[in-house]
Amino acid sequence: MTQPNTSAIKPVINADWWRGAVIYQVYPRSFQDTTGDGYGDLPGVTKRLPYIASLGVDGIWLSPFFTSPMADMGYDVSDYRNVDKLFGTLDDFDILVAEAHRLGLKVIIDQVISHTSDQHPWFVDSRASRTNSKADWYVWANPKPDGTAPNNWLSVFGGPAWEWDGVRKQYYMHNFLTSQPDLNFHNTEVQDALLDTVRFWLDRGVDGFRLDTVNYYFHDKALRNNPPLDEEGAFGLDAPDVNPYGMQNHLYDKTQSENIEFLKRFRTLLDCYDGRMTVGEVGDGARSLKTVAAYTSGNDKLNMCYTFDLLGPDFTAEHIRNSVDGFHKAVTDGWVCWAFSNHDVVRHVSRFTESGAEREHIAKLAFSVLASLRGSICLYQGEELGLTEAELAFEDLRDPYGIRFWPAFKGRDGCRTPMVWETGSPNAGFSTAEKPWLPVPYDHGLLAVDGQERKPDTVLHHYRETLAFRKSHGPLIDGDMTFLDSNQDVLAFTRSKAGESLLFVFNLTREPVDFLLPKGVVVKDILPMPGFSATMNQQVVKLDGLDGFSALIA
Repeated sequence: MTQPNTSAIKPVINADWWRGAVIYQVYPRSFQDTTGDGYGDLPGVTKRLPYIASLGVDGIWLSPFFTSPMADMGYDVSDYRNVDKLFGTLDDFDILVAEAHRLGLKVIIDQVISHTSDQHPWFVDSRASRTNSKADWYVWANPKPDGTAPNNWLSVFGGPAWEWDGVRKQYYMHNFLTSQPDLNFHNTEVQDALLDTVRFWLDRGVDGFRLDTVNYYFHDKALRNNPPLDEEGAFGLDAPDVNPYGMQNHLYDKTQSENIEFLKRFRTLLDCYDGRMTVGEVGDGARSLKTVAAYTSGNDKLNMCYTFDLLGPDFTAEHIRNSVDGFHKAVTDGWVCWAFSNHDVVRHVSRFTESGAEREHIAKLAFSVLASLRGSICLYQGEELGLTEAELAFEDLRDPYGIRFWPAFKGRDGCRTPMVWETGSPNAGFSTAEKPWLPVPYDHGLLAVDGQERKPDTVLHHYRETLAFRKSHGPLIDGDMTFLDSNQDVLAFTRSKAGESLLFVFNLTREPVDFLLPKGVVVKDILPMPGFSATMNQQVVKLDGLDGFSALIA
């Protein structure tokens, strides 16, 4: 009997592995330095992959590591097909992917394609003349007769979204820094070139892409002015209230209808490979849910998106319910990725806490809530330790956004300080350099990984136990979700799938609460949800402040 050639049999890949997955975001320059230069690198990420796998997550998202002048910490790419020497080499990347896959972790990379660095060869060619082969690869426009910019569009990082170029005697558009010119997606050659760079990384084995500023790709061809928000002097959700960018209704500089067809092209490319995915970052103010619905519907564009709904200061039952309910009502056949923290916002333990004494309670409760929601979830490095936002001096800042708006807005460096590994070691084990790229706060060092692993009941242990709890109950991965009404600041809902129904009740207040279960909700068994000890007497769940409860229901 002829034996099958098993070496030629491809492993079965779950194409929907991302649905309900837990993704751990790594900010490489702040994760682990292996060279002593004060910057984290790809070999450092590889070194720490066993730790990441030990958390029980499904994959990692790597913030940009591409060749870049680093004006915006790598979100200004000058070569999409290479690793910046700050982080290592392509061989280092390949080793990282192989080790991640060996440990059962997927690898998602940050794809920044709405703009490039002004040092990218494409832009160097484009600005050289109005007639060269790449002249139309970026968004160029003539000045008004009085020499001013073509319209009133503003940059997210402050000032006009237009920069004058003396060579072409035209303005070019930049949604962010002046050194980040926007690509012209109306030119199909640009789309083709970008998709070729995506194919380069797919061929190297990446499992997915986090698409930075995914709704910024196209602009209005007519360059119409953005109108102000309805209320004079009002600020929207697109920027902090120190930034005039938030005073415009961004109808024309982003979220154009043409983006849909490009996302379909992107998905068509990904579907040529097994088990690949996309998650898009949508920053679109009050229209975010409508945009997410458009980008994830029909199973022919993005697999999922995340918005900024849970990245603000509100940690109340009403806000979380409204955000989750609003998504599920607006996005009927799409998927969401929830997060409380990332590299762009103040760490959520600082946003949600009223005093230092409750930091650990908030860190645990917030993660239990996040892990119970319907959707995929993203964790940001260090939140599993309960790290707070770092307070930095102005002279320590590296973020151009924070430097521009200091002191009213301190920027994003406070959430980007180095990961802390070893209690008592220089720079908490992040680097042997005398001065890392950002300082390591003393209080962060006290929360280092090794110290939390040696102690019981730490935030780190809570994250591991909660993820194990999540994986042991199918409804938490992709089951249905139904909210229960309450006139208190109590978040109550059920998760159900394949005959298993779970009840969750979270008290987000600082005071004890009695929650009366609705008629028809029958508890069969109280589940040992990690970190909480709420009790039930008949149909009344008794919760302390910042407490939680879970049960199996009929």
